Amino acid sequence: MVNNTLVRSIHADNLARLAPRVMHTHKGQLGHVLVIAGELGMGGAGLLSAEAALRCGAGMVSLATRKQHLSAALSRLPEVMTFAVGSSTELRAPLQRANILVVGPGLGQSAWSRALLSTAVQSTALQVWDADALNLLASEFCSAPQHCILTPHPGEAARLLKISSTEVQADRNSAALLIAQRYNAITVLKGHHSLIASPEGQLSCVERGHPAMAGAGFGDVLSGVIAALLAQGLPAYSAACLAVWLHACAGEQLASQGRGIAASDMCHRIRLLLEEHSPCLG
Repeated sequence: MVNNTLVRSIHADNLARLAPRVMHTHKGQLGHVLVIAGELGMGGAGLLSAEAALRCGAGMVSLATRKQHLSAALSRLPEVMTFAVGSSTELRAPLQRANILVVGPGLGQSAWSRALLSTAVQSTALQVWDADALNLLASEFCSAPQHCILTPHPGEAARLLKISSTEVQADRNSAALLIAQRYNAITVLKGHHSLIASPEGQLSCVERGHPAMAGAGFGDVLSGVIAALLAQGLPAYSAACLAVWLHACAGEQLASQGRGIAASDMCHRIRLLLEEHSPCLG
C-alpha cells in the first residue's frame, strides 16, 4: 500500500466544539444513545461505553445486554436505562427510542450476538461499530449500515482488509483510508497516533496518547465518547476527531504517574477535558 494523502495533525485549536447550552435545554434535545453490548463474560464492555456516553453529555443513555448483567448495570449506572435483551425481537423497542447506537463492545460472535447485530444494522440511526461488530463485518456476516463510524484496532483492521496486522502497521495511513472507502464509513484506526479517515479521503492524526493506555476497555470508552458527541449534534467526522483527541489527552494525564491506569478511570478525566474545550455555558 502506498499513499500520499495529506494528513492533518489534530490539536485543540482545529477541533470542532460543542455549542454552549441555553438555559432551557432539556435532555430530549441532547440525543439518546443505545449501547448494544455484553455477551456472557464480557458485560463490563457495555458498561464502559454507556458510562462514557453519559459522562460526555448525551441526554439519555440506554444499554441492551444479557439479563445476567442487569443487576450490575443498575448498581453501577442507575442513570442508564438497562434492558435485558434475549432476542432480536426484544431489541426492537429500545432501538425505536434511540438515535445513536454503539454496537459491538463485548458483543461476542454467538447466535445471540448475530441476531442483535442483524437487527441493529437495519436501523437508520447513526452507529458506532467496535470490537465484535467489526469482526462479524469482516466475516461478511453483514454489511456496514449507511451512517456508521468504524473503530478498529490494527488486528480488527487487518481482518477488515484481509491482510496481516503487520501490513496494516507498515502503512497505517493507507489502511485507514482503504477501510473507510471499502465500507463507506468514517474509520478510526486506533493505536499509536490514531488516525481518522473518511470515505472522501480526509485523513487526520492525533499525535497524543501514552503506552499506559495499552489495556482492556479503553476502546469501549472511546466508542461511548464518540456516541455522546454525535448525540449532541457534532458531524460524524468532527465527532470522531474530537473524541480521539479527548481520549488520548485523558490517557496522557492519567498515565503521568506510570502504568496501571484502568479504562474506568478515563470517563471523569475526559469529561473535564471536554468541559475545558467546550464549556457548557460558553
